Amino acid sequence: MTNATKATHPHSVTELCDAGGRLYATALRRGRVTREDAEEAPCLAELDLLKPDPDDRNLLLPVPPTVALAQRLHPIERDIAERRRLSLQLTDAFEPFMTLGVREMPSDLSITVLEGGDRINAALNLATSQCRTEMLTIQPSDDRFSERSLLQGLERDKPLVERGVRIRTLYQHTARYSPQKRAYVEQLANGKAEYRTIDEVVERLIVCDESVAFIPTRDDQQVALELRQPGLVRYLIKVFEFMWSRSVPLSAGAPYETAPGGITDIQHSIAKLLVEGHVDEAIARRLGMNVRTCRAHIAKLAALLGSGSRAQLGYLIAQSGLLQQDKPSPGAPRA
Repeated sequence: MTNATKATHPHSVTELCDAGGRLYATALRRGRVTREDAEEAPCLAELDLLKPDPDDRNLLLPVPPTVALAQRLHPIERDIAERRRLSLQLTDAFEPFMTLGVREMPSDLSITVLEGGDRINAALNLATSQCRTEMLTIQPSDDRFSERSLLQGLERDKPLVERGVRIRTLYQHTARYSPQKRAYVEQLANGKAEYRTIDEVVERLIVCDESVAFIPTRDDQQVALELRQPGLVRYLIKVFEFMWSRSVPLSAGAPYETAPGGITDIQHSIAKLLVEGHVDEAIARRLGMNVRTCRAHIAKLAALLGSGSRAQLGYLIAQSGLLQQDKPSPGAPRA
């Protein structure tokens, strides 16, 4: 065998190179090829697709493809058989515990994906109907708080209040200027239902009896998670309590109208988010207002600081010191 034939030409038989494929096809048609011809595709010898001719040392004979295939399939089939045997052994080992697992696995150790408004509302209605002590909710403001959603909320929450369940709900400060929200609150607010507002809220959240929580996974509110894992539910309750302690009762009126520097509290929040690099749509969503209102506030900030562009506005806000001045604490009397 020549040095060229012995040269390495590494690849697997499933990735046979063009030269090797052509030469192997030629060898099968002719019944043999010369060693000189095989120099361009040493891989055929490496992969045992060509064998020396016992009668002529200058010739190589092709191994029939059926033989070559069988040689390669045998170890694979043997491995598959071994893995099948192991899978049967594992099944036999765990089979006695299967019924125990189904019967004794706690039902609260679960995360369920709810897809579609009907399925989400059905799960919420079931959870609230079973709620006995307290329901915590975070409800970001949006333009979709219609008369229909108001009625749906009343149908779900009124029975809770009537049977003595405590309800605590967080909105953004912008909810104070929504007639629909205030009408909703007026119909439910009593000693068992409390409503507060804060600058920003996290995503929508509902927690019932410290046992089940609901959170959305998409902005269109068409996919949600039902959480019954105790650790996750406790964590979400801590997030709620952290925000609740920094919120202002809705009945107390506006916490403050003007922040330091002559800008409103809402504009202060917008300025902070602008410096952080958020776009108008994200700022509006986080503060619970429509994009047009958000842009009107941004225009007022730009006029106040003399900004001629969005990029310059962020720079001027950072340089003005507006964000370094402390805002009054919620509910604190103004000077």
